[in-house]
Amino acid sequence: MAVLSKLQLLGQAIPARQYAPGMLGMLAVFALVKLYKQDIRATKHLVAKTNKAGTKGHKAHVDGVFLGKLARILKILVPKFFSKETFYLALIAVSLLFRTYADVYMIITSTKIEASIIDRNPLLFALEAFKYVLNLPAISVTNALLKFGIAELKLRFRERLSTHLYSQYLKGFTFYKMSNLDTRIQNADQLLTQDVDRFCDGIVELYSNLSKPILDVFLYLFRLGTSLGFSSPSILFSYLIFTGVGLTYMRRPIGRLTVEEQALEGEYRYVNSRLIMNSEEIAFYQGNQSEKETIMSTFASLVQHLRKIILFRFSIGFVDNIVAKYLATVVGWYAVGSSFFNKQHKPFIGMSRNELMQEYYNSGRMMYKMAEALGRLALAGRDMTRLSGFTSRVDTLLNVLDDVNNGNYKRTMVGEKDDSALSLLRSDLVPGSGNLRVQDNVIRFENVPLVTPNGDVLIESLEFEVPSGRNVLVCGPNGCGKSSLFRVLGELWPLFGGTLTKPAKGKLFYVPQRPYMTLGH
Repeated sequence: MAVLSKLQLLGQAIPARQYAPGMLGMLAVFALVKLYKQDIRATKHLVAKTNKAGTKGHKAHVDGVFLGKLARILKILVPKFFSKETFYLALIAVSLLFRTYADVYMIITSTKIEASIIDRNPLLFALEAFKYVLNLPAISVTNALLKFGIAELKLRFRERLSTHLYSQYLKGFTFYKMSNLDTRIQNADQLLTQDVDRFCDGIVELYSNLSKPILDVFLYLFRLGTSLGFSSPSILFSYLIFTGVGLTYMRRPIGRLTVEEQALEGEYRYVNSRLIMNSEEIAFYQGNQSEKETIMSTFASLVQHLRKIILFRFSIGFVDNIVAKYLATVVGWYAVGSSFFNKQHKPFIGMSRNELMQEYYNSGRMMYKMAEALGRLALAGRDMTRLSGFTSRVDTLLNVLDDVNNGNYKRTMVGEKDDSALSLLRSDLVPGSGNLRVQDNVIRFENVPLVTPNGDVLIESLEFEVPSGRNVLVCGPNGCGKSSLFRVLGELWPLFGGTLTKPAKGKLFYVPQRPYMTLGH
């Protein structure tokens, strides 16, 4: 009953017009979400009917699987304990620690300066202001070192990861086999450039955004506990931990949306590079209008997906601001005020009004800083969820590179797509099942089936021998297997059976269909 009576008094004390801003804000949010959804639906007719196989199955969430993938990549980024990366990690941690102490110093000093102004004490004001100015170079160099360490660590992580990926990607014919024999990755250039860059940015930002708040929480918790008692900060701590768990769960779709965004960005990049690569053929066939439709429909797919992300971030941002920022401030006021409301609180007994005000300013600002730190920890779940999307993409690239380098390919075969085409793919034809022998002065095919990586059987069994010194002209209509023969001979395509005898790679020279020149140095 007492609680109800207090609520009734509170309701009578607040006029009805005070509720108007909150109600208008809620209505504006719902109206904007509805209008934006209509805008997204209005662009659906422009969206390309693209193959979503590349994006299915990549559920990126912050869980044990994500942590396992991240640990695997971290071993590449920081290969050993005594490395330059470890040094910069330590530099960032130390800079964050000094910055936290600098924040505490600035809170205490600014409170003393403000107290001297209220007391009309110019001598104390000049003394405290002079002390503050003397410490500015140390505070400034701490901030500069922190920014330098973060920027350098991002660059070093990108250098480490790119070097590792390119060493695997350009190992043997992996770059060819990954794009022609394996269908799991459609846009390797997108993964090797933009995704790697964003992953490295994300992981360093997450390290910085987690380390500073954790240090702040422990330091402010200790200092507030000694002055107000540990019950006051624990109220705010419990609130933000509880809300942080809830907000992290609500942000789970961000990981999946990030994976899909990067896949669509890669597809859009691919259709543009395809236009440049085949510009002469497109010009001869006057295919510019068709290519325009392809590019614009692919771009429309990307735009529609980006609008979904914007809408989701707007919705979750609305909840974030209320729960982790503004309501946290109200809880912080109560946490600080509870000790001051208690007239039996021992540390405050006998204090003058001026001393209580100074103590409140110190405690209030520290509580606010701790609330900010806990809020950043709660919002760090957003960065972690987004990072899980890039981690999933990079981990997929690492897995595919390992598989291709070990001779394992995953590709949709003809027999898997269409039951009527099963006759084209014999059950005994397995990629990599043939034998390769190295012998000088002879090229010999013995019962070698000529099969494309997609499973199309061009020739059931190829039997012929070409000794050194003999000239051979291979003729036939389009699609009969002339180029395929040389791809098998050059070990670009796997053997599906039989035995191939040929000289070592260094003793055979191939002239490709298209001219190729290396970049000059």
